[in-house]
Amino acid sequence: MTKNHLKRLIVPKTWPIQKKGLVFVTRPELGAHSRDVSIPISVLLRQVTGHAKTLKEVKFILTNKGVKVDGKKRTSFKYPVGFFDVVTFEEIKENYRIIFGKNCKLKAIKIDAKEANIKPCKITSKTIIKKGQMQLNLYDGKNICVNDKKYKVGDSVLLDFEKNEIKDHLPLQKGMTVFFTSGKHMATVGKIEDIEDTTLVFTVGGNTYRTRKDYAFVIGKDKAAIKLE
Repeated sequence: MTKNHLKRLIVPKTWPIQKKGLVFVTRPELGAHSRDVSIPISVLLRQVTGHAKTLKEVKFILTNKGVKVDGKKRTSFKYPVGFFDVVTFEEIKENYRIIFGKNCKLKAIKIDAKEANIKPCKITSKTIIKKGQMQLNLYDGKNICVNDKKYKVGDSVLLDFEKNEIKDHLPLQKGMTVFFTSGKHMATVGKIEDIEDTTLVFTVGGNTYRTRKDYAFVIGKDKAAIKLE
């Protein structure tokens, strides 16, 4: 039988909670994001946004107040909310995006309503389906069908998840703005200078660095397409 809680001492380092205090924290259910890059929605409401103080309050909010993740209502307090996901509180008209902070811990930043239906999504694989159409499989479990073969694994798309349509193609190439999701440069935003096989060369503030190409998540062209602070 799956336990409902995790011991705080063994939760991922990316979770924004203090390990001193209560012994247990909510165990996330299975979802599109791994445990290292997501937090249960109960942790989000209690430890991050402060909308609730107790698990009872979390359950009440989820049942009665209308909380959406990427446009879909969620009622499970164990649901994992991952990086770049958009969380909307319908009743109070607040929108948050989950990102990694400078300390490499997940945090929520308030965003405007005009940005609340879009998110950059990294292409993790592609599948050929009927009539030659291609299905792009995205990092957060979403899929979208396209006719254009320009999309490559490692690229990102700026997705309008309300309309399920691509607003922009963000290729993994020189000059693009990237956000690093792992490695020693995690949570850093840089500009691609070159790609050498599996190594990516990038600049931050005039300094040049190298890291693994698969750590890079394209988030914009000249600048990030979404708010990061």
